[in-house]
Amino acid sequence: LVAVGVVAGLGATVWLGSLVTTFLFGLAPTDGATIAAAVGLIVVVATIAGYLPARRASRVDPNVVLNRG
Repeated sequence: LVAVGVVAGLGATVWLGSLVTTFLFGLAPTDGATIAAAVGLIVVVATIAGYLPARRASRVDPNVVLNRG
């Protein structure tokens, strides 16, 4: 899901880049370093957001969860 979002976001960045040029002080709409930093941040946050609940869920005994009536 993150990869789909990143690809869609990169496409939107290129497509809408000219519209946000007035908001980008000192940056080009297709500045590679800024886009790479944003993509990296999104990937790190998504990884942490998925890892923490998965780690917590992996510590629960499935038999205890399934046998709750």
